[in-house]
Amino acid sequence: MNKQLQADLMLLFVTLSWGVSYYFTKVALDDVQEFNLIALRFTIAFILSGLVFHKKIRESNTKTIKNAFILAILLFSAYVCFTFSVIYTTTTNAAFITSLAVVLVPIFSSVIFKLKPEKNAVGGVGFALVGIALLTLNGKFSVNYGDILSFLCAVSCAFHLILMGKLTKEVDSVALGVLQIGFVALFSIIFTCIFETPKLPSVLQTQIFVIFLSVFCTAAAFIAQTIAQQYTSPTHVGLIFSLEPVFASIFGLLFLNEILSLKGYVGCLFMLIGILIAELDTKKYFKKKDIVKNTK
Repeated sequence: MNKQLQADLMLLFVTLSWGVSYYFTKVALDDVQEFNLIALRFTIAFILSGLVFHKKIRESNTKTIKNAFILAILLFSAYVCFTFSVIYTTTTNAAFITSLAVVLVPIFSSVIFKLKPEKNAVGGVGFALVGIALLTLNGKFSVNYGDILSFLCAVSCAFHLILMGKLTKEVDSVALGVLQIGFVALFSIIFTCIFETPKLPSVLQTQIFVIFLSVFCTAAAFIAQTIAQQYTSPTHVGLIFSLEPVFASIFGLLFLNEILSLKGYVGCLFMLIGILIAELDTKKYFKKKDIVKNTK
């Protein structure tokens, strides 16, 4: 098995873990409160990733810590919106709307850096907007609270990805990633102490779900992504990660009996097409096809 295939399989496992995380989060919230769950998840993840990359963390400078703090604010905002959203909407809605971050990144980037957006990004937004309307709008043309929170999560994720791309070039990316997990843990512990009553999960199922969310969906996902992206292409990464809402909807259907209307499933399809259009560099793809044709 070559290294690229190993990397792709590793990323597929990460994506599968993220897909099931919507279901695990929804169920775990029956036992622990929202900020408490985020605190448990990120504290365990920070301890585990910190043990693996302790040398990198010890070598961190002030700039790395500052950048990690800034990124953690956006990441914390994203996870707060995500965790609260699954209370008020289906896991399928939450997953597909949150995945809009992929479509929003090129649009926000073009506005922030005053660049003309790529045609594929504009096309992706067009499909995604149709999809989100079909998925979320009811007969009264209103959107529920959970869907709004999911969209805010997508916005926070998009800004986090844009800023991450800029700040990671200035410092060691591994140390930056681990420290931001640590800051998210700190923020959520503070919010738990202020707004909730801190507690450990009392139900065995919740304990298992929290461990899975911490180990596989956060710590291992970060480590696997860091390793895998060295051996595979950004296109492969984008395509594999686009499967996250698909996996989430499958788990929602199997374990929560979440069945969408035909309109909802068509909306999901439009959003998935929008994500793929935004992710794929179609120009490069067709150029490659032309080169292959010309060489035959």
